[in-house]
Amino acid sequence: MSTTAPSRATSSTPTSTTVPRRPALDWRIRFAALSLIWGFSFLLIKVGTDGYAPFQVTFGRLLFGTLVLAVAMAVKRERLPRGRRTWLHLTVAALLLNAAPFSLFAYSELTIPSTLAGICNATSPLWGMALSMVALSEDRPTRRRVAGLGLGFLGVLTVLGAWQGFHGLDVTGTAMALLASLCYPIGWIYVRRTLAGSGHSNLSLIGSQLGVATLQLALVTPLFAGFPSSFPLVPLLAVAALGALGTGLAVLVQYGLVNEVGPTTAQMVTYFIPVIATAAGVAVLGESLSWNTPVGAAIVLAGAALTQSRARAKPRAWSPRLGRTGSTGSDTGSQ
Repeated sequence: MSTTAPSRATSSTPTSTTVPRRPALDWRIRFAALSLIWGFSFLLIKVGTDGYAPFQVTFGRLLFGTLVLAVAMAVKRERLPRGRRTWLHLTVAALLLNAAPFSLFAYSELTIPSTLAGICNATSPLWGMALSMVALSEDRPTRRRVAGLGLGFLGVLTVLGAWQGFHGLDVTGTAMALLASLCYPIGWIYVRRTLAGSGHSNLSLIGSQLGVATLQLALVTPLFAGFPSSFPLVPLLAVAALGALGTGLAVLVQYGLVNEVGPTTAQMVTYFIPVIATAAGVAVLGESLSWNTPVGAAIVLAGAALTQSRARAKPRAWSPRLGRTGSTGSDTGSQ
């Protein structure tokens, strides 16, 4: 469950003496770990809301996540961004990519299973492609993309059981989860247009963004949820894990994957999240699963994959491979 898709906001030209440092863990291991962390995030949200109000869960999640990134920034000696305009953009990005979707998912899981929330999260690439074709001039509609969008939203209708009139479905909770998924691509497009190429490192921008989101929830939570009257241990541990692992550590892992294998491969984690979220919800929480849920989820993922695929390019003369700067509206990170 992505916080943001890391964009290459800065670029540096390595010198001839620079030797890239090889990560201790193979990228496939880190990819699998990221899939598990984000897949289990929906289970952790459900457990957290058993003991705390949704806004309290979101605030705790952001607080623990910010602490992890603050430590990472201190170790790497990263400086906070400068400029009023940059902080204004970070405030909007924090709302769209963190505060709003995290809160919506927490509220949605009061009435819908974590499995459904995880599948709704998988619609982000579909929303992203639909929006990017309108908002980003370089993302032109193609038959392949339009077919992917149609297939993906057919999968959504299958998950929701449209043929039976959405019987037994909590409309409000499901709408919240889908709205949360829509927040991500809106936020990614906004970040691409305002912060890409700002001259600040990704770690500095993302850490500051989470810090701003934490302040936003610190203002909102007392007004709508108050302070916890007690601190149940298991839900508290779930919130701590959700923040430290699912928000803080996951961002660092995703950032490293994007740098090492590129955004196209890194964003493939999106397709594993609903599978893991569904398995965790059924196996750990005992949530029921009807046939249309996995079938619809598979259709959603197929549609999302189709929207992000590209037709095979014709062979061209050799040229140096160019690095990709910034993240597109269809880039995902989840959760």
